[in-house]
Amino acid sequence: MKTTLLIMAAGIGSRFGTGIKQLEPVDAAGHIIMDYSIHDAIEAGFNHVVFVIRRDIEAEFREVIGERIAALCAVHGVTVDYAFQDLHDIPGAFPEGRTKPWGTGQAVLAAKSVLDTPFLVINADDYYGKEGFRTVHEYLVSGGEACMAGFVLKNTLSDNGGVTRGICAMDAEGHLTKVAETKNIVKTADGAEADGVKLDTDSLVSMNMWGLTPAFLQTLEEGFGEFFQKEVPANPLKSEYLIPTFIGQLLAEGKMQVKVLKTDDTWYGMTYKEDVPAVKEAFRRMLEAGLYRADLFSDL
Repeated sequence: MKTTLLIMAAGIGSRFGTGIKQLEPVDAAGHIIMDYSIHDAIEAGFNHVVFVIRRDIEAEFREVIGERIAALCAVHGVTVDYAFQDLHDIPGAFPEGRTKPWGTGQAVLAAKSVLDTPFLVINADDYYGKEGFRTVHEYLVSGGEACMAGFVLKNTLSDNGGVTRGICAMDAEGHLTKVAETKNIVKTADGAEADGVKLDTDSLVSMNMWGLTPAFLQTLEEGFGEFFQKEVPANPLKSEYLIPTFIGQLLAEGKMQVKVLKTDDTWYGMTYKEDVPAVKEAFRRMLEAGLYRADLFSDL
């Protein structure tokens, strides 16, 4: 069965080089976090990769990442496509002065012409671990329509400052009922808190790892039109069309059901510059433990 990994990479800097966190090597061989995500996706069974980028970085992206990944994917029978997120690709008048991207909802819609299989959405600069890819793939190929990898809050925190996480509420069957975006979550001596409120560190949180089907794209596109009618006029320069927010609205209206698939893997990301050494150390330990090979794709 054909399944797709959709990587949202439009946020990569307009000029490649030093200081771009998505391009920070995390191991001695020079692999970046995106390499590990693609490896884990192929290992789980995904056989199509779509990069969502911007037109202005296409040539450099292909040179630095795309061509290398395409060659590796071809060896394993995995196809690669590109989609382009465009600030002006919108269902309404463009607000003068707008420079901020429209968000993850628009990023996914940018790829609708190359999404004809069940697909998994991830961020380019997040390390999710193997379990999430496996469980989402199994759910999708078994006929599931919508799911989300739920990470344990304590496995997603930074030692170097506050983070924003979508804390999930679920029903007795493990279906998502609500995602509460919670800002400034910081580690404490006995757990975590946000603005002085203690949090349950065993709570499950959304890290933008969604399993969806092509049928959802129609709903997402209709929602984008409503967003332009209702949200953009009130905040034309900064309003964003975000997948968790939109799915939250659908859940509240009883129009969608999302299965939460718990993963105990640790999420890694470079939210702060100070996170880089710890992330590199984590990958060193994973390589030392044999979770990955130094020649990353050689075990597929």
